[in-house]
Amino acid sequence: MKLLKDILYRARITDVIGSTNIAIENITMDSRAMKPFSLFVAVRGVTVDGHDYIEKAISNGAVAIVCEDFPAEKLDHITYVRVSNSSEALGYIAANYFDNPTEKLKVIAVTGTNGKTTTATLLFRIARKLGVKAGLISTVVNKILDTDIPATHTTPDAVNLQKLFAEMLAAGCTHCFMEASSHALHQHRLTGTHLAAGLFTNITHDHLDYHGTFNEYIKAKKILFDTLPSNAFALVNVDERHGEIMLQNCKAKHLTYALQSIATYRAKVIENSFGGLHLHVDNQELYTRLIGGFNAYNILAVYATCVELGFDKIDTLTALSTIEAPEGRFQYYTSNNNITAIVDYAHTPDALKNVLSTINDIRTGNEKVITLVGCGGDRDKTKRPIMAMIAADQSDRAILTSDNPRSEMAEAIIEDMKAGLDPILMRKSLSITDRREAIRTACSLAQPGDIILIAGKGHEKYQEINGVKHPFDDFQIVLETLQSQA
Repeated sequence: MKLLKDILYRARITDVIGSTNIAIENITMDSRAMKPFSLFVAVRGVTVDGHDYIEKAISNGAVAIVCEDFPAEKLDHITYVRVSNSSEALGYIAANYFDNPTEKLKVIAVTGTNGKTTTATLLFRIARKLGVKAGLISTVVNKILDTDIPATHTTPDAVNLQKLFAEMLAAGCTHCFMEASSHALHQHRLTGTHLAAGLFTNITHDHLDYHGTFNEYIKAKKILFDTLPSNAFALVNVDERHGEIMLQNCKAKHLTYALQSIATYRAKVIENSFGGLHLHVDNQELYTRLIGGFNAYNILAVYATCVELGFDKIDTLTALSTIEAPEGRFQYYTSNNNITAIVDYAHTPDALKNVLSTINDIRTGNEKVITLVGCGGDRDKTKRPIMAMIAADQSDRAILTSDNPRSEMAEAIIEDMKAGLDPILMRKSLSITDRREAIRTACSLAQPGDIILIAGKGHEKYQEINGVKHPFDDFQIVLETLQSQA
């Protein structure tokens, strides 16, 4: 329990009606999640405005309301607090309610279009291998020490985020490694979080359905670095042309990493194969199970962060040599008849291009590459033809199929994808709406030595169709299909 007046610190209050000397035992922005002595924060969302649910929140038990505009009808027994920005206020309120856990917890946030999950997960795994008590917040799973907590979003909402931080601190964690999505940054979910470091991997075409323009997408990513304190460090990839932009007006210590450019931390790829990467890092040889040039960047970012956090260099490199990629990130299986299937979360044009470039770099040239790809419904439509074009151009055969169609028709999404194919690429492509059938077709087309890439869903264990999440596991389906054919 906290007094309302104690959790409003930094919330940028413009007006108050009623007493702030009241007990608060729950904070929520969901009018359905009321408990006794709840504070309801009316947040303006993309499709829903919390201000429309103030009356319902009160009828469900709210004793106080934080909002940007007071309702026309105000009740005498309710406290109303008007703020400049409800989303921002919620971040501070949540942090205050949970006693500002990140003042005692070192939080390292990773942002970028691709590589967030791998980088954050590797940092967490290395910390645990080195005996550091740590937590993880990621797209795949949240972890407190070695306990898994299901993840519903890349970055949780402000209340659940601060609750997770508090639980990590209570469990004895000293560090937390987390993904920071552009949506979360734009929606102030990290407001109130004290950051020890911010990492930038890259930025490419994605989420324009939300941000509107690529420039706005860049601005959202930059929020992380604009809010870093002077005692934190900012680590950015300067082989990525937008890396230096992140450091502009950033008060934190500036650090860079690169494979090609002059940087604070550099690495060189000596060999790339299905057996893993052989790298030269900080005058040391590193053999790792991770595959691909894109993972060389992730590994270098992880190494640099560990060094800056004070971890021993050799211990860090040793740990890197034993760690595998997160589930659904270039996860592969080779059947008894020598067909290799790769499942990867690549759901952006750049990610798909990186994975296919890696496969084409490793292949000998005699085997075929069969790529299966779809695009999500109710998401950025502009990337659909680009994804199809990349898949068909860099593969011997491309199969266009459904991903998570959500409220859209899978057939319509595939038609959008086909718009990116010229007549030559169209002849290399098949369209199979049913994803399970598409995976089985890819396996039946493959001959010994061939490589199948199943892109887009990676770690996901479901397929969302018309609001229903049906059990679906790309890796399990391809595994069972190849084993039955062997």
